[in-house]
Amino acid sequence: MGKAFLVIRMKGTINVPHWARITLDLLHLDKRFRATIIPEKDNTKGMLDKIKHYASWQEIDIPTAKELIEKKARKDGYKKLTTEDISKLGFKSVDDLAKSLADGSVTLSKLKPLKPWFALAPPKHGFKRSTKKMYGEGGILGSHKELMAQVRLMI
Repeated sequence: MGKAFLVIRMKGTINVPHWARITLDLLHLDKRFRATIIPEKDNTKGMLDKIKHYASWQEIDIPTAKELIEKKARKDGYKKLTTEDISKLGFKSVDDLAKSLADGSVTLSKLKPLKPWFALAPPKHGFKRSTKKMYGEGGILGSHKELMAQVRLMI
């Protein structure tokens, strides 16, 4: 089965070029520290490559997806998700929903009335790497190998 990426916008909204803003909006990343889960496809890889200077991403694992859904998933009116909402969406449990998001068979934007993003907080105790450089240069942007540990501090 396919995989899915957790994508987090790491930079704010000032001085973002038009082409990058459109791509970020299509991914529902309209504010800093918004996160979303997108399935891995050719077009999403291209989108990620385009916004690599504004966002950071990594393949998501099931425990992280479950934690994000339980703590940060919101529905209309910014209310927390309940077990009835999950069963209405056609899933048996949070684990079931987390698994299908993590293997890329479901996208957040298709799950109504769920918001297509998670609002994260800045990480506790700050970033340990530069927020202005790519991951390979010692920063946090682009494809990030240790993003899951960072996300734990942001939930």
